[in-house]
Amino acid sequence: MRLQSLTSSNLITTNQSFSTKDEAIRYLVDQLNNNGKLHSKEDFYQAVLERESLSPTGFEGGLAIPHGKSTAVKEAAFAVATLETPLEDWESIDEENKVELVMLLAIPENEAGSTHLNLLAELMTRLADPAYKERLMKAKTSEEFFIGLDHEEEQQEATEQQVDKTILAVTACPAGIAHTYMAAEALVRAGNELNVKVIVEKQGANGIEDRHSKGQIARADAVIFAADVAVKDRERFSRLPRVTTTVAAPLKNAKGILEEAIEKSNQSPKAAEDVQEAIEDDEPENKPFKTEIKDSIMTGISYIIPIIVAGGMTLAFAVLVSQAFGLQDVYAEEGSWLWLLRQLGGTMLGTIMVPVLSAYMAYSIADKPALGPGFAAGIAANLIGSGFLGGMLGGLLAGYIIKFLKKHVQTSGTFAGFVSFWLYPVVGTLSVGAIMLFVVGEPLAALNNGLISWLEGLSGGNAILLGAILGAMVSFDLGGPVNKAAYTFCIGAMASGNIMPYAAFASIKMVSAFAVTGATIVGKKYFTKPEQEVGKQTWLLGLAGITEGAIPFMINDPIRVIPSLVAGSAVTGGIVAYFGIGLNVPGAGIFSLALLDGPPLFAAASIWLGSALIGAFISMVLLIITRKNKLKKQPRTMTQAEENVQMETAVN
Repeated sequence: MRLQSLTSSNLITTNQSFSTKDEAIRYLVDQLNNNGKLHSKEDFYQAVLERESLSPTGFEGGLAIPHGKSTAVKEAAFAVATLETPLEDWESIDEENKVELVMLLAIPENEAGSTHLNLLAELMTRLADPAYKERLMKAKTSEEFFIGLDHEEEQQEATEQQVDKTILAVTACPAGIAHTYMAAEALVRAGNELNVKVIVEKQGANGIEDRHSKGQIARADAVIFAADVAVKDRERFSRLPRVTTTVAAPLKNAKGILEEAIEKSNQSPKAAEDVQEAIEDDEPENKPFKTEIKDSIMTGISYIIPIIVAGGMTLAFAVLVSQAFGLQDVYAEEGSWLWLLRQLGGTMLGTIMVPVLSAYMAYSIADKPALGPGFAAGIAANLIGSGFLGGMLGGLLAGYIIKFLKKHVQTSGTFAGFVSFWLYPVVGTLSVGAIMLFVVGEPLAALNNGLISWLEGLSGGNAILLGAILGAMVSFDLGGPVNKAAYTFCIGAMASGNIMPYAAFASIKMVSAFAVTGATIVGKKYFTKPEQEVGKQTWLLGLAGITEGAIPFMINDPIRVIPSLVAGSAVTGGIVAYFGIGLNVPGAGIFSLALLDGPPLFAAASIWLGSALIGAFISMVLLIITRKNKLKKQPRTMTQAEENVQMETAVN
């Protein structure tokens, strides 16, 4: 951005003397008016005073940037005054600040979200460079000051130099406004002095800006964390030597911090093969729409799983204690310790689960600014009774509304946080709230209620079909997207009051693990030693409701393993659904036995666990048969193959 395009030498005055802050502002307002930038001098002056009443416009190092946004401004411009005697009455972020450079910004009201923020960001970024600011302060005439405004930019455009090192940096402060960007500028400037390329990711109020790509991380020699808050996605930089410091430290000693990072990088140079691999695997900047939707749903689900587990187990504990010790009266008594535990678990599942789902789906699409509207969308989903379906739709709406705002209401630089703290959450919340409550509320609630009625009306063959489909989905990819889709459906059904699908889901989750263990024991001779070792452990994972233990089998022979596991799981799901067994707490594996609903508890537990064992037996038999047939088609037996491998190893 060329600053000269928004001012002139007639709007710049050097070596002025003012006795008060108000006198300085009045003088600069007169300058703008005399140069034809204002419709009304008095109206603009009042706009500047109103802005002054909101928060300090003095910063650090003798700088003040008052500004006014008003219809009284004809065109965007700024006036400048350098002071012979610093003003001490200017309210500043730094209490010790004595103002000696004042820049008054005049912005038309319709450019508040564009020119205003861009100009503020550009001024703060440039003035963070002491050399740039010193050159302006030493200007003896308005013409010299005017020429110096863009002198630095012109020189940078004309000069390109080879760099020896590439250092990444992440800057972040609690507010995500001034220091985040000032620290970034200080590090880049110090890098230029040391002939080091510094690439900075700002984790500010606007989310992550200039996010480091996999390729940049792979090429980098070290990383600097200049932050007063937790660095987001810190694990991305795990292979890099790092320097950790406060966000204010680069403002005082950026060169020293960079030298420390360079020294650490010299002690652990990067491997060329890692660089090439990361470059080839680098993610595109813009995700395809389908991928973004899928990632959003998976992100939301990943964040609600801990809530479901913690809330479910807390509620389960209260239920089990009340049943085991005959404390049903205590469990039902309002204010008792069991009642409070019941309320704690129930609130986690019934009140905050859907808002968290919505919030983190939105967060996946549009980063931190989307969290507030995302939570609002989830709350709205609860209010209109649209349940899980409404929460998912609300999360997507909130994410894309904020993404639209971030694209069309551009914010960057030091003052980006003001827009992120106010415009994004307020506009996003009102927009998604209005859509959820007044537009899609009734249709979504009707759809949700229709789904509940359909589930409640399932019996006989229809219930078996639903259970079989759930079984096939759970074991199709063992924890992958299809499995997660089944999980989402079951949790949504439970949240809406239908507890049968999750009972089937919980039983099915044990099938694949039990089947693998059984196959490697009963058909031991058909499986390799590594596969037998895996089989020894999977049954334990199955007891905890973890399907991922069978993944090594699926990867090695998916054509035979997947159908084998799907067949047994479908049978299990069909049996549980046919008998109408329910589970109203998101349990985990065998621990769900005591929480089952439907038939008498012993009968329900027997059918539920028996279904898992029947399904596991079917899958086990199929695993053994398909493996046996596979080996028959091979020209050599497994023993011969292993002997040949050993011989080849010895020869080589």
